[in-house]
Amino acid sequence: MKSCRMLIPYDGTEGAMRALDYAISCRDLYCEPPMLLLLNVQWKVASGNVKLFISQDTINDYYREHGMAALKPARSRLDALQLPYRYHISVGTPADTIAQYAREEGVDQIVMCRKEKGGLQEFLLGSVVSRVLHLAECPVLLVR
Repeated sequence: MKSCRMLIPYDGTEGAMRALDYAISCRDLYCEPPMLLLLNVQWKVASGNVKLFISQDTINDYYREHGMAALKPARSRLDALQLPYRYHISVGTPADTIAQYAREEGVDQIVMCRKEKGGLQEFLLGSVVSRVLHLAECPVLLVR
Protein backbone atom coordinates (compact mmCIF):
# COMPACT_ATOMS: atom_id res chain seq x y z
CA MET A 1 0.00 0.00 0.00
CA LYS A 2 1.47 3.33 -1.03
CA SER A 3 1.45 6.26 1.34
CA CYS A 4 -0.74 9.27 0.69
CA ARG A 5 0.90 11.98 -1.41
CA MET A 6 -0.05 15.56 -0.58
CA LEU A 7 1.01 18.43 -2.81
CA ILE A 8 1.54 21.81 -1.18
CA PRO A 9 2.16 24.58 -3.72
CA TYR A 10 4.59 26.75 -1.77
CA ASP A 11 5.45 30.33 -2.70
CA GLY A 12 6.81 31.54 0.63
CA THR A 13 3.67 33.44 1.66
CA GLU A 14 1.93 33.24 5.02
CA GLY A 15 -0.95 31.44 3.32
CA ALA A 16 1.34 28.78 1.90
CA MET A 17 2.76 28.20 5.40
CA ARG A 18 -0.79 27.82 6.77
CA ALA A 19 -1.48 25.17 4.12
CA LEU A 20 1.75 23.38 5.07
CA ASP A 21 0.90 23.58 8.77
CA TYR A 22 -2.49 22.05 8.06
CA ALA A 23 -0.92 19.20 6.09
CA ILE A 24 1.52 18.62 8.96
CA SER A 25 -1.31 18.56 11.49
CA CYS A 26 -3.04 15.81 9.48
CA ARG A 27 -0.09 13.43 9.65
CA ASP A 28 -1.51 11.53 12.64
CA LEU A 29 -4.68 10.71 10.71
CA TYR A 30 -2.76 8.28 8.51
CA CYS A 31 -1.24 4.90 9.30
CA GLU A 32 2.03 6.23 7.98
CA PRO A 33 2.90 9.89 7.51
CA PRO A 34 1.91 11.23 4.10
CA MET A 35 4.63 12.11 1.64
CA LEU A 36 4.55 15.87 1.36
CA LEU A 37 5.46 17.30 -2.02
CA LEU A 38 6.43 20.97 -1.98
CA LEU A 39 6.14 22.69 -5.33
CA ASN A 40 7.44 26.17 -6.01
CA VAL A 41 6.43 27.64 -9.36
CA GLN A 42 8.54 30.42 -10.81
CA TRP A 43 6.93 32.67 -13.39
CA LYS A 44 8.77 32.45 -16.70
CA VAL A 45 10.76 35.68 -16.92
CA ALA A 46 12.93 35.01 -19.94
CA SER A 47 11.37 35.05 -23.35
CA GLY A 48 12.03 36.44 -26.77
CA ASN A 49 15.17 38.54 -27.09
CA VAL A 50 16.15 38.20 -23.42
CA LYS A 51 17.78 34.87 -24.25
CA LEU A 52 20.07 36.66 -26.70
CA PHE A 53 21.70 38.51 -23.80
CA ILE A 54 21.43 36.05 -20.89
CA SER A 55 22.49 32.42 -21.04
CA GLN A 56 20.03 29.64 -20.25
CA ASP A 57 22.29 28.55 -17.39
CA THR A 58 22.03 32.03 -15.84
CA ILE A 59 18.26 31.97 -16.24
CA ASN A 60 18.06 28.50 -14.66
CA ASP A 61 20.26 29.67 -11.77
CA TYR A 62 17.87 32.59 -11.23
CA TYR A 63 14.83 30.26 -11.05
CA ARG A 64 16.64 27.84 -8.75
CA GLU A 65 17.90 30.60 -6.42
CA HIS A 66 14.48 32.24 -6.06
CA GLY A 67 12.71 28.89 -5.71
CA MET A 68 15.09 27.69 -3.00
CA ALA A 69 14.72 30.99 -1.11
CA ALA A 70 10.92 30.65 -1.18
CA LEU A 71 11.07 27.00 -0.05
CA LYS A 72 13.57 27.56 2.78
CA PRO A 73 11.05 28.18 5.63
CA ALA A 74 8.96 25.14 4.65
CA ARG A 75 11.98 22.88 4.32
CA SER A 76 13.34 24.07 7.67
CA ARG A 77 10.04 23.27 9.37
CA LEU A 78 9.77 19.82 7.81
CA ASP A 79 13.43 19.01 8.54
CA ALA A 80 12.95 20.01 12.19
CA LEU A 81 9.94 17.68 12.44
CA GLN A 82 11.79 14.93 10.55
CA LEU A 83 8.87 14.44 8.19
CA PRO A 84 9.32 12.86 4.76
CA TYR A 85 9.03 15.32 1.89
CA ARG A 86 10.30 16.15 -1.55
CA TYR A 87 10.52 19.50 -3.21
CA HIS A 88 10.52 20.64 -6.79
CA ILE A 89 10.92 23.98 -8.54
CA SER A 90 9.04 24.42 -11.82
CA VAL A 91 8.79 27.29 -14.26
CA GLY A 92 5.49 28.30 -15.80
CA THR A 93 2.01 29.52 -15.07
CA PRO A 94 1.27 28.56 -11.44
CA ALA A 95 -2.18 26.93 -11.76
CA ASP A 96 -1.36 24.97 -14.92
CA THR A 97 1.98 23.86 -13.49
CA ILE A 98 0.42 22.79 -10.18
CA ALA A 99 -2.26 20.70 -11.90
CA GLN A 100 0.25 19.13 -14.30
CA TYR A 101 2.71 18.28 -11.51
CA ALA A 102 -0.12 16.74 -9.45
CA ARG A 103 -1.03 14.49 -12.39
CA GLU A 104 2.56 13.51 -13.14
CA GLU A 105 3.30 12.65 -9.51
CA GLY A 106 0.05 10.79 -8.82
CA VAL A 107 -0.88 13.18 -6.04
CA ASP A 108 -3.80 12.15 -3.82
CA GLN A 109 -4.62 15.67 -2.63
CA ILE A 110 -3.55 19.28 -3.17
CA VAL A 111 -3.53 21.48 -0.07
CA MET A 112 -3.68 25.24 -0.70
CA CYS A 113 -4.57 28.39 1.17
CA ARG A 114 -7.94 29.81 0.22
CA LYS A 115 -6.90 33.43 0.10
CA GLU A 116 -4.35 35.98 1.25
CA LYS A 117 -4.76 39.31 3.00
CA GLY A 118 -6.27 41.50 0.30
CA GLY A 119 -5.02 43.54 -2.60
CA LEU A 120 -3.32 42.27 -5.71
CA GLN A 121 -2.01 39.16 -3.93
CA GLU A 122 -5.54 38.11 -3.04
CA PHE A 123 -6.71 38.66 -6.61
CA LEU A 124 -3.81 36.68 -8.11
CA LEU A 125 -3.93 33.88 -5.55
CA GLY A 126 -7.69 33.66 -5.88
CA SER A 127 -7.37 33.22 -9.61
CA VAL A 128 -4.69 30.55 -9.14
CA VAL A 129 -6.86 28.68 -6.63
CA SER A 130 -9.90 28.89 -8.93
CA ARG A 131 -7.92 27.60 -11.88
CA VAL A 132 -6.36 24.75 -9.85
CA LEU A 133 -9.87 23.74 -8.71
CA HIS A 134 -10.91 23.64 -12.36
CA LEU A 135 -7.83 21.78 -13.67
CA ALA A 136 -6.93 19.34 -10.88
CA GLU A 137 -7.88 15.71 -11.27
CA CYS A 138 -7.50 15.04 -7.54
CA PRO A 139 -9.21 16.61 -4.50
CA VAL A 140 -8.11 20.13 -3.59
CA LEU A 141 -8.32 21.09 0.08
CA LEU A 142 -8.54 24.83 0.73
CA VAL A 143 -7.22 26.04 4.08
CA ARG A 144 -8.17 29.39 5.62
